[in-house]
Amino acid sequence: MSGHANSLRAILLALGANFAIFLTKLVAAFVTGSGAMMAEAVHSLADCGNQGLLLLGMRQADRPPSDEYPLGWGRAPYFWSFLVAMLLFSVGGMFSIYEGIHKLSDPEPLKWPWLAIGVLGFGVVAESISMHGCLTEVNKAREGRSLWRWFHETRSSELLVIFGEDLAALLGLTVALVAVLATMITGNLLYDAIGTIVIGALLVIVAIAVAYEVKALLIGQGVEPARREEMLAFVNARPEVDVVLNLITLQMGPDVMVAVKARMSPAPDQATLIANINDVERAMKERFPDIRWSFFEPDVAD
Repeated sequence: MSGHANSLRAILLALGANFAIFLTKLVAAFVTGSGAMMAEAVHSLADCGNQGLLLLGMRQADRPPSDEYPLGWGRAPYFWSFLVAMLLFSVGGMFSIYEGIHKLSDPEPLKWPWLAIGVLGFGVVAESISMHGCLTEVNKAREGRSLWRWFHETRSSELLVIFGEDLAALLGLTVALVAVLATMITGNLLYDAIGTIVIGALLVIVAIAVAYEVKALLIGQGVEPARREEMLAFVNARPEVDVVLNLITLQMGPDVMVAVKARMSPAPDQATLIANINDVERAMKERFPDIRWSFFEPDVAD
């Protein structure tokens, strides 16, 4: 699990940053009458919609279990996170690449360049604040691991998506700022077109990476490797247990399901054996509060 990271805080910071950028672009579009700037404002509004989908997923994850959904809705955020990755790939990445290619074949003069620089500069500041908040939550979760290893091992799809979105947005805004400045200085519109294509490529790469990781959660990943080792060591250390034969976990959004097969220490009778199993399960849930479901099978071999 992602430790004590607050995914909701990261989502709200990203939502606030994107909405502020949307308002800035919208004002710039009205002042200049630029259709391109209005398109950018709509793009930022779509980014706000992405955060809305993540919030919807988190809300659905809180639904209680039922006969139809006996393990609850904990995995709902995985679906919405995957959908956001697809939107980032199509609406963000592929559309930007298309726009860049269109600019190469039919270049348009750069209008109101200083206003564009002001909007992009504000965007960099807003996204930097969002990225700082996201990294604060990521650092709580990664526990000394590299960012790449955390990205590959985390089971928090919402935090994964926000990190990917913020990274792509910050890099994209920086590239756009450099491209506009280069176009202003040289008068060569090629820089603007190439910058747009580079931004699209960045979005596509990040979207594919995020989708690949979320796909594993959709299929059904267990807890993070280090977390599983902690659980295994904890159960093996219990006096009621002789040895753990197998331990299977399944990440269910914020919750975890655990199935244990173990050879128990000798017990005088069946009632004592059952009490010992209950004690182990109770202790395991106290030690690992994210365990919502546990299944314990005493056996002599796996």
